[in-house]
Amino acid sequence: MKKKADQEKGSASTPPPSRKKVDKPANKPPGNKAFPVVGIGASAGGLEPLEAFFANVSSEKLEIAFVIIQHLSPKHKSIIGQILKKDTDMPIKEVQDGMKLEPNTVYFNPPDQEVGIYHGTFHLTAPLEARHVRMPIDYFFRSLAQDLEDRAICIILSGTGSDGTLGLRAIKGAGGITMAQAEVQAKYPFMPRSAIDTGLVDFILAVEKMPQAIINYLQHPYLETREKELPADKRYQNFLQKILMLVRANTKHDFSHYKQTTIRRRISRRLAVHEIEDIDNYFRYLQQNPGEIQALFKDLVICVTSFFRDTEAFKVLETKVIPDILGHKPDDQPIRVWVPGCGSGEEALSLAILFNEGMEQIGKRHVMQIFATDIDPDAIGKARQGEYPESIVADITPERQKRFFVKQDGFYRIKQDIRDSIVYAEQNLISDPPFSRLDLISCRNVLIYLDTELQKQILPLFHFTLNPNGYLFLGSSESIGGAADLFSSVDTKWKIYQRKGQLHQHWEGYPATKMSAAKIKPLHQEGVPREVNIHNMMERIVLEEYAPPAILIDQRYDVLYLQGNTGKFLSMPRGEPSYNLFNLVHEDLRPKLLSVLHQAASEKKTIRSESIPYRQPEGKAGCLNLTVRPLVGPATANLFLMVFEEQPPPVTTKKGKGKAQVEPEEESRVAILEHELQATKEYLQATVEELEASNEELKSTNEELQSTNEELQSTNEELETAKEELQSTNEELVTVNSELNNKIDELIEVNDDINNLLASTEIGTLFLDRDLRIKRFTPAATNLFNLISQDIGRSVKDITANMEYQDFWHDAEEVLHSLQVKELEVKNPAGEVYAVRILPYRTRENVIDGVVITFISISAPYLLSMARNYAKSIGDTVREPLLILNDDLKVILANQAFYKKFQTNNKDTENRPVYDLGDGQWNIPQLKELLEKIIPENVSFQDFEMEHDFPKIGHKTMILNAHRIPAAGEHPHMILLAIEDVTK
Repeated sequence: MKKKADQEKGSASTPPPSRKKVDKPANKPPGNKAFPVVGIGASAGGLEPLEAFFANVSSEKLEIAFVIIQHLSPKHKSIIGQILKKDTDMPIKEVQDGMKLEPNTVYFNPPDQEVGIYHGTFHLTAPLEARHVRMPIDYFFRSLAQDLEDRAICIILSGTGSDGTLGLRAIKGAGGITMAQAEVQAKYPFMPRSAIDTGLVDFILAVEKMPQAIINYLQHPYLETREKELPADKRYQNFLQKILMLVRANTKHDFSHYKQTTIRRRISRRLAVHEIEDIDNYFRYLQQNPGEIQALFKDLVICVTSFFRDTEAFKVLETKVIPDILGHKPDDQPIRVWVPGCGSGEEALSLAILFNEGMEQIGKRHVMQIFATDIDPDAIGKARQGEYPESIVADITPERQKRFFVKQDGFYRIKQDIRDSIVYAEQNLISDPPFSRLDLISCRNVLIYLDTELQKQILPLFHFTLNPNGYLFLGSSESIGGAADLFSSVDTKWKIYQRKGQLHQHWEGYPATKMSAAKIKPLHQEGVPREVNIHNMMERIVLEEYAPPAILIDQRYDVLYLQGNTGKFLSMPRGEPSYNLFNLVHEDLRPKLLSVLHQAASEKKTIRSESIPYRQPEGKAGCLNLTVRPLVGPATANLFLMVFEEQPPPVTTKKGKGKAQVEPEEESRVAILEHELQATKEYLQATVEELEASNEELKSTNEELQSTNEELQSTNEELETAKEELQSTNEELVTVNSELNNKIDELIEVNDDINNLLASTEIGTLFLDRDLRIKRFTPAATNLFNLISQDIGRSVKDITANMEYQDFWHDAEEVLHSLQVKELEVKNPAGEVYAVRILPYRTRENVIDGVVITFISISAPYLLSMARNYAKSIGDTVREPLLILNDDLKVILANQAFYKKFQTNNKDTENRPVYDLGDGQWNIPQLKELLEKIIPENVSFQDFEMEHDFPKIGHKTMILNAHRIPAAGEHPHMILLAIEDVTK
């Protein structure tokens, strides 16, 4: 479905009829089964939408559980619980192994663990070390779909990559609800976009609107009914047929032979999505909204596929099936493969890759023709593009990536030589003609959607289209059912079968939905004239005239070949023709025949039974000897040869009047009945033995099935290997940064402020913990103590001080215990005096967590430096040029305005006589008079006008203002000279 159609789902322009009005959330869980669970997948940029989502979740009891799955660094402990506390009143818990899922609770995943749900309980598994790509969202969504089915709800928020897309498919297939954040709102729209592109998203919304959409969905009666409770009354069935007719009219596809339970549940789910309670109202909604017809069609043909899906199954193809096909294929014949239900093409490409690798290994090249078909035109269109996201690296080895794909613009494109071997076509398996002369059919997870009768028609169709010894590849939950006479099993676990029987030239029965019976006409080859072979002719005459009648049968007791006149023992029954021996043999011989066959098969040796009475077709009594011989050899295994030797009818004698007399016809009949009775006893005995053997086999099979079931349950808990790559490290770091954004930004800002403040004050400061270990120190502290960065964490007692205060830590201990501030003065070896202040370190919660010691220089050089910095800061804020001179008329400081105005710099200005500046350009008589005479006498002057030609800036008229600052203590005299340019 196109993206536009998907977006219409979230806000349809035409409101559905009889939409249920929702004012507040329900107070009871819908139905009486497990409560619904909302799985939320978020990655980079997901923190803000998570906050917005829970800020709009009602505080009333929802009877819903929320599980947040994020991409986390393995060593980072998530603080999402602390962040969301201000947005929701529900308890927020980190998932723990074995934790029971509870409603009205928010859970979040721990780092370096994959979260699954089994029977309402969380189970954590460590990711496989060999897996270079992790898909925690897909992992959780799939387990959620398996455990809760239609009560599973998934939401995909901002993030990079495509994690969550496969899990969303699973939840949609299980009947749950799917949501994605609107791309325009997502900071990183790649994850929502990947989900939306599948066409399976029910709602594309801003996160603020999602909670209400979930509540509306959960209040629908759909969740209160299970599959067995779905309505099946005449009215419902009537509208159901109308809906299917509407779908057929718009899509040209008839779903009447799909499994009705699946059809009804998918339609009920669409009612819940649009909050429509009655099927008749939904039918009218379909009439008014053609886009909804396409949405329903998408629900009915959900296709889940990926490259090399079920790796072990493809390994069997690679090692057994493909080598056998290539080994028996003549060089001039093409390889022909059919992939019905191909979806977006991954499975067809996987087969193409395997065949290419197989041909490279044996050094043969065949023309390869792979026919990939699907009922969904959108899926076919996507497959034809041959473009797949970067996440396919999770399914394809690096060698195959390099060999068969080209990476460009953030996606992988299949190479042209592989693409040219595949023909993509829209085709309906039920109604459209099939392909023929095929070596392999890969029809996976298609038959499960068809009813039993239709499956019985499709399997003979596959048999017809395959070459002799061709292969059939089905899904793991599918089987050939009653078509065991058409296919033999190659791999039972992965449902790979091989065609049995001869080639057929004609198939009567298109389309499949109109087949009354699967009819296959055998291929009759015309006789080819050839020279008479005397040896063959003599053998044929001897066999026909002198050899006893014989029958060749297989292990299913089907007649394969007849030799001689077998009409006395076999007859064709009425009705549909049958080649089964026990439908053809006379009733008199049937019990004894089965007994002898069973004995020969069980003992694997020739068995002979003599004097078996039977009634011939003309009514006469007959007698014969029966020999059953199992054939040996690889080509004739499980075949039996039955030889019939006629004998004279039984004759009995009795004494009377001294001579033997022949019994009358009645006594002959009694003898026959006695033989029949004996044969019946033997038949019953053989039947009992066979049933006992069958019972043992059933017990063994049942044990195997139980073991297989346990293995499947274990496999379901582990789930599939992740299919996509998410730029693992960067993705996790972005998620962590988003989660910590609020706190980290504040800490960085405060830390920068403190560092700059402490560095600018040039105050030595030590921060000590409760054990007097160094937590941090300012750069100025290194002048007072022998400190390096590695000293953080060491005890201050181990640090030597460059001052006459070696035992200062005693005072620190005293302050830590008394909590009283202590102040004193100390000197360093150079005689500089420092004011020391020791005070307790208090946290925000007013907890004493150590002490702070500051050292402030109060010596003259330091104070002079402080004054100098102070003066420079003031000077740089003045827009006019400013000079500070000492008593010798040397420049102490000049501000930035002076440097800019007179095109000079710090190096050429400071600590030089003012008259030497700019190669003597300030050696001006008027300026000398001012500085040497006027200032000493008048202390200051204002608005002294002066003109001068400067080499760089030309003629200037300037107003000078000056002030003489007298000496104070150790501070010498200074002259402030301000210069204002008034040149017109």
